Order: sequence, then structure tokens, then C-alpha cells
Amino acid sequence: MQRVVSRDVMIANVDGLGVRPDSVAQIEGEVEFAVIEPSPDDERLAILRPSSTLLPAGFEGETTTRGDRLLLLGPRSAANIHALRECLAWLRPQILGLRTSAGFGDRLGLATPGHIRAVRGVGAQIAPIFAQQSIREMGRTHRSPRQVVDDATWGIFSSGWREPFGADADHLKSRADVEECLGVGYTFWTLDPGDEVDVEAETAPIASLTRKVADLPWSALEDTQNDFARRYVGHVFEIEGLGRLEMNDITALRAAAKYGRAVALTSELYRLLRERLGPDGWELEVAVDETQPVTTPLEHIYIAGELRRLGVQWVSFAPRYLGEFEKGIDYAGDLREFDGYLAAHAAIARQFGPYKLSLHSGSDKFSIYEIAAHQTRGLVHLKTAGTSYVEALRAIASVHPVLFRSLYAYAREVFPQARIGYHISGRLERAPEPADVQDADLPGLLDQPDARQVLHVTYGQVLTHSSLADKLLHSLRSHPDTYAAILEGHFKRHLKPFASIATP
Repeated sequence: MQRVVSRDVMIANVDGLGVRPDSVAQIEGEVEFAVIEPSPDDERLAILRPSSTLLPAGFEGETTTRGDRLLLLGPRSAANIHALRECLAWLRPQILGLRTSAGFGDRLGLATPGHIRAVRGVGAQIAPIFAQQSIREMGRTHRSPRQVVDDATWGIFSSGWREPFGADADHLKSRADVEECLGVGYTFWTLDPGDEVDVEAETAPIASLTRKVADLPWSALEDTQNDFARRYVGHVFEIEGLGRLEMNDITALRAAAKYGRAVALTSELYRLLRERLGPDGWELEVAVDETQPVTTPLEHIYIAGELRRLGVQWVSFAPRYLGEFEKGIDYAGDLREFDGYLAAHAAIARQFGPYKLSLHSGSDKFSIYEIAAHQTRGLVHLKTAGTSYVEALRAIASVHPVLFRSLYAYAREVFPQARIGYHISGRLERAPEPADVQDADLPGLLDQPDARQVLHVTYGQVLTHSSLADKLLHSLRSHPDTYAAILEGHFKRHLKPFASIATP
């Protein structure tokens, strides 16, 4: 629901502006800021100030006189968004610490108002990350790290959000990835050393494991093989709420062979971040979720113990969980087994941290949210991404069925190529043909698992198809309330299970 701006706010009473009420902000009781929208594809910034007051630095646009005041109308540009962050402190991302949190990926740059409505609607102390996109997704959508942060900033400004929020530079795999995201304002850095995880170690015989461990980069690990063995082989770990876990020679070798290089890369990238950002004002997540072998509790202990020994500080960790976390659909696996498995990891995270467990590919996993909230006791971060794009397509299906049919037909065409690199079970032959679905039933296609995954993983091809992308974005901008309402309802389902146990 939009708030009504009081009559003493001058900018709301300027004829012809069409101010968005939630966006109105003031500084020093004199300079007023707001979003206006002359057309669906042309949101603009309006700034009204007394003629005797200097315009804050950095803003661009055209200035006219309105009585005894000056009105600047400027574009939704990087320069104006940067200047807004300089003037309005609440538009700057912050660290969120151990608060129960949720990340809201946005491939379109239009979803933040709907995300905000969902967080407000739940009414709990769930800390949001509104700027989030993986480096891989940025490449596929031809967006820059700055665009991701700027689009979220504009959505926050236009929606009048004044509470703390974070910005996540997601799934960074290399020094080049980190460098690309510096200087933009990210406060949450997700390092993904998954390419360094040795998946062969999962089933390798002991002779092979011994060779793999001998070949680890011991200098980078600031360690020796003998010292490693003394710390882990035969060591019994007493984990409160879990009991005794013993690391024998095989489990120790397997943990090191599997994750040793990943630990070394994480330490290297962490030190790069400290060098560039200093020790404060940012926080770290470590993620090894995008690998096939499951992370065992003993392997979690090894990763946490080695990172701590190397001086790495982190706020959340994403292991490769038991079961399947496929894109766009619910969890696949035995819920009782997952409950016990998550309980073990949560106990380790409390004892070795505390730090949060992070649920990657966490969107639409409705069957495990209650388990995750209970077992983590609120020390949890829910990370979502593509579901906001898919729900944008639901909005298109409801307001522009002809366009949706074109998008769906194109998605089906490019799906065989787009699915490469994704671990999904969706099959094109099981997804309904466009011609077999009536207009009124098109939104329901987003509830059919195969069609949902076809649409989910083809975002890169759609958003770099200039004609389809332009039509998609124009339609969403023409129906912002439809899209925001759909996102609100969808994300309330995600957030409500965590609401009662959220850590403040």
C-alpha cells in the first residue's frame, strides 16, 4: 500500500509531476527528493529546493524555477543514483551480521519493490539483501556489478525503504571476479571456490587420496602434511547437541583432498578483500554448494577449522546439502534424512562460529523451510535468484498473453543449449506446448515443474534477445503493481516459516 504524502511536502504539490508518494524524502527539512514517471519506460528523479539552497553535489538534469524554489528533473542515471546514496544514508548497503537474512536476486532490475512489499508484509526482523546477482548471471544478462547495485538502490528509493539492507557480490570464483565488483558498494561477498573442489576424491581409493593430499598447495595453506595429520587424524570432535565425531585417516585424507584447494583459494580471495576493503564494513560468505558430492559433517569441520586457522572470518557458509536443490522447484529428497543432516551442520556452525547456514538455490524449496528455521535456530540465510524472473513471466502471462507465448516458444527453442551447466530434471517433452494452453491458463504454466525450469534457465538467451527483452521490460514497467503483487505473495511464502524464529 502506498503511503499518502502530507500536504506540507512541497514536491508532492507541484503540478504535473506525478510524484510516487513512497519515494518522497527530505534532507535538512528543505531539499526534497522523489521519483516521477512521465511514461512506463521513463522513471525520473525530481529534486525541489529553495532557490537560496545549493544543490547537493553530483546530480545531473535540467533545472527550472517553480515560485521561490528550483526544480531539477534528471534521469535514472548512474550519476544520480550515486548522488542519492551520498545524500540519503539509508540507501547505502550495510553489513547484517548474524541476523536471519534473505537474499533477493533480481535479473531484471525491476523486482526490488515487490521484494520490499514481501519483507514488509511478513512483518518480521528478517534482514534483506536487495542487491544480489552472481557473476555468472551478470555475464549472461550483460549487466555490470554497478547496474545490479544501482537498480536495487532505485527500487529502495522509490519504495521508501529506510531499514538496513545488504548488497551481495555473489558466487565469485577468482581474483578477477573480486576486482570486477570492487568500488561499487557491496557489503556481502560470496566466495565460491567450487571449481577447486576435487570431486574425484569422493570415491577415490586411499592410495589416490594419499597422492592428492601430498600434492596440495601446502605453502598457500601455510601448513605441512604432517601438521595436518596431527590436527585431524584420530581426532575426536565433541559437538554440542551432536555428540562425538571422529576423524580417521581415510575421512581426514578425503576431506583434505576434496576441499584443500578450495580452502586455499578462499583464503587468497579473503586476503585480497581485506587488502582492498580494510577489515570493517563488509562480511563474507563461503559457498561450496555448486558441486555434486555432498558435504559431510566431518568435511564441514575440516573446512571451518582450516579457514579459522588461516584467519578467515565469515558470517555464513553454504555446504553442498543432502538431496537435490534444483532451480525453480521444491526440494527433492527424504525430508527426515535432510532434517538430521541439517541438524548436524547447524550444530557445527554454532560451535565453530557461530555463523549462519546459507541455503543456495533456496527459492521455491517450501518443504524444507520449517526444518531450516528450526534446526538453525534462526542462524540462516536464504538465497534466492531466478524465481523473481520466473514470477515476472507469470505477470506477463496474466497481462500480455501474446508476448508470453512468444517468450515461452523461444525458451523451448533454446532450452537444450541453456540447460548445459544446470543440474535440473526438467524435460522439454513433458512441458506443455504453447498451443495446448488457453490464455486464461498461461499463468498456471509457471506451476508445472518442467515448464517452470524451461523458463527459469533460459533467462540469459531471453534477456539478450533485444526484441523480446525490450518487450518484456516494457510490459513489466507498464504493470508495476501486478509484478510487485505477484512477488509479494510469492516471497511471503518463502519468508513466513522463518518469521517466528528470526534472530534480531
